[in-house]
Amino acid sequence: MSKPLGSRFPLMSRGMTAVIVAQFLSAFGDNALLFATLALIKQELYPEWSQPVLQMAFVAAYIILAPFVGQFADSFAKGRVMMFANGLKLLGALVICFGFNPFLGYGLVGVGAAAYSPAKYGILGEITSGDKLVKANGLMESSTIAAILLGSVAGGALADWHITAALMICGLAYAAAVAANVFIPKMTAARPGQSWNPRRMSSTFFHACRILWGNADTRFSLVGTSLFWGAGVTLRFLLVLWVPVALGISDNTTPTLLNAMVAVGIVLGAGAAAKLITLKTVKRCLPAGIGIGVVVVLFTLQHSMLNAYLLLALIGVLGGFFVVPLNALLQHLGKETVGTGNAIAVQNLGENTAMLLMLGLYSLVVMLGAPVLAIGVGFGVVFALAIAGLWLWQIKQKRKI
Repeated sequence: MSKPLGSRFPLMSRGMTAVIVAQFLSAFGDNALLFATLALIKQELYPEWSQPVLQMAFVAAYIILAPFVGQFADSFAKGRVMMFANGLKLLGALVICFGFNPFLGYGLVGVGAAAYSPAKYGILGEITSGDKLVKANGLMESSTIAAILLGSVAGGALADWHITAALMICGLAYAAAVAANVFIPKMTAARPGQSWNPRRMSSTFFHACRILWGNADTRFSLVGTSLFWGAGVTLRFLLVLWVPVALGISDNTTPTLLNAMVAVGIVLGAGAAAKLITLKTVKRCLPAGIGIGVVVVLFTLQHSMLNAYLLLALIGVLGGFFVVPLNALLQHLGKETVGTGNAIAVQNLGENTAMLLMLGLYSLVVMLGAPVLAIGVGFGVVFALAIAGLWLWQIKQKRKI
């Protein structure tokens, strides 16, 4: 494998700049498309419980393709893998834009995202090295969250104006991401020449699962990031129902603005994590995880727009501080054991399984008619307890050493 570019160039090299720009455009499209498609299914009078099902179609692709996408990312130049994946996202957006089934189209975007994720994180370990890896993850998360911020707001606001125009702009964002991928240097594939036999690929993937879940540090990272992203995607849909109940507002823009405040906070939290936490001090992020659950409870009980904005920004700060170090830890240890692409694929399986389970549970309680405020309070309490349990488990593991 070629020597990491990060050992020869500054952090913001041409390659890193291209990766960050491509990631921003791709994530912008993902988030704008979600809210534009939510507006579409509301216009077409789908039931409320079907809204999380849209995201479930997206994450199901991650779970089904998990045994294959890590090897796919490691078998080719990761910049080209990212280009191919963004092309699939563009195709999915066009499916929705031209009036075909929105769940099918968004599921196809999920296929592209599943292929994209191991490549976008795996390439960081190839173009950076050492302590720059945490900083590179901070840049990646900041770019992603800035895209969530702008994409979410754009998707909701444009959908309030014209749903078809919103969907077309999402397609243009994906096309621009494909163009940005051209400027990523073509590096040597990390693990070329592996078998493409599906049975053997599955065996290799599940072997990587056993290695990573069997190691205390990587298991800690996998559990933490899975809980975080499962909770994060559930909170996004909770906001869609919370806004009309707590604030009395029924447009598409307000939930996206509230989601944007979480995004702003995560950018700040990711930046703080890059400065204050190293690979040796990753466990300092755990109190922030508990704080997320506590603040979610406080937020759910609000009826003031200002308080809602402030508390959601705080949730974002805590979230960024919590998840960035865990990502860096997994990439560092995964690169040394099963390959970064396989490690991220295993992480995606855990995270998307958590998303699917949490969204399924959320959809069920909405279908059964549970009050939105009760759902929010219960969600925050359970998350805080889960992170506290992870912290206690980590302390117990440390004492065994």
